[in-house]
Amino acid sequence: MTVRSPQPRLAVLIDGDSPSPGIADELFAQVARLGQASIRRIYGDFSRPQIKAWADAMTRHAIVPHQQSQNTPGKNATDIALVIDAMDVLHAGLIDGFCIVSSDGDFTRLAARIREHGLMVYGFGAKQAPESFRKACGAFFELELPPPEPQLERLQPKPAPVPKAGLSAPHKLLHMIHAAISEIDGEDGWIALSVLGLKLNQRHPGYKNEIQGAKKLATLVRNTQAFDLEERTEKGWWIRPIRAIAATNGNAQSAHGPR
Repeated sequence: MTVRSPQPRLAVLIDGDSPSPGIADELFAQVARLGQASIRRIYGDFSRPQIKAWADAMTRHAIVPHQQSQNTPGKNATDIALVIDAMDVLHAGLIDGFCIVSSDGDFTRLAARIREHGLMVYGFGAKQAPESFRKACGAFFELELPPPEPQLERLQPKPAPVPKAGLSAPHKLLHMIHAAISEIDGEDGWIALSVLGLKLNQRHPGYKNEIQGAKKLATLVRNTQAFDLEERTEKGWWIRPIRAIAATNGNAQSAHGPR
């Protein structure tokens, strides 16, 4: 009869100053594949907002909090408390391996010391965890935050921008463009769109956001349906009022007589 060996008993020690509580579910799911999380502890000053955020995860995964007040500014009391507890657990001889949850390189020596005693060390942390800590562990697992859930307001269409009081948006835009064109010498009624854009920026900075919210001047002009747009290969887009086209056609008919 084959007797199954029990799962390795693991001590999960969490540096509460380093990882986000959003990794808790992924952390313990991975630990369950490695062995049994016999000891589950988190260290930190629980009066701080970052550590308070662990409250739900501590209840859900039966993590025992170890309060460590920051008595001296600049001194990392959390790291010291975790290291002391780790050495106590190590010498008690009750577990088979450690899971150190942190992205702090200060735990490099602790991981190396535990391995010197013949126990396995698993590191859990973020992508920016230093290479020294990764190498000191027998295996290192990167933990990523789960993607945020879509919020209702993000799924709703954005309301149309409200134009400023006075002229309606289309009429205000037409007035601005015609005023700018009157200050530019055109070529047979045609004006380079880039030149028009410079003139509009000089006269009305931020005009696109105020009126339509569009990013391209060509889109604004096309939406008015009052101008003709022509793209020239080397010179970009050119514009002229539709009435200029009508006037040009009218002159041509007058010259040649009615058809």
